[in-house]
Amino acid sequence: MSSDDASLENPAAEAGSYDQNNSNKSRRYFLIGATAAVAGVGVVGAAVPFLSYWSPSAKARAAGAPVKIDFSKLLPGEMLSPIPAWRGKPIFVVYRDEATIAELNEQPNDLADPDSVSPMQPDYAQNPTRSTRPEIGIYVGICTHLGCSPKLVPESNFVEADQGGFFCPCHGSKFDMAGRVGAGYPAPDNLEVPPHSFESDTVVVIGEEGAA
Repeated sequence: MSSDDASLENPAAEAGSYDQNNSNKSRRYFLIGATAAVAGVGVVGAAVPFLSYWSPSAKARAAGAPVKIDFSKLLPGEMLSPIPAWRGKPIFVVYRDEATIAELNEQPNDLADPDSVSPMQPDYAQNPTRSTRPEIGIYVGICTHLGCSPKLVPESNFVEADQGGFFCPCHGSKFDMAGRVGAGYPAPDNLEVPPHSFESDTVVVIGEEGAA
């Protein structure tokens, strides 16, 4: 009897063979698909840390980004308000009049670091006014003792010399209008001068090196 005849006489055997073939194909397709899916997950798992490393968050970028400050409305004897911030720190921008500049150059107060030897400022701000433009003082508004924020005292911060400056209400440290700390106070250093450059006569960029 031929195989064709056997098939005709036994249709159940033919159906079983057909079902088995389909089952084998389905199993192969499933295994191929599962393998590809697992491989895909592995690629994604490897790619996520890589992309995270090369794509810093917006918060991380902003933390060190330069900040532009327009002080065009600032008048002699004033400090810019509201106080701007850079890297989460308050930035004091003060406009000093000619009398104040003359007092800073004379250094009449008893200062702990009158020549700004401690590296609390860029090289271009190591001078009596601790600035590139004598009339404009720019400081990080954080006391170098324990991190409080000093207050501007326009007059009589140093009573004997009748000079203004900055007073820290937490522990009493006093700074002159160049941010230099008086001798004998808790603060160990002068106020920090942040890196900065002037974009124009009335706009300063904090966090950008240069003195132009």
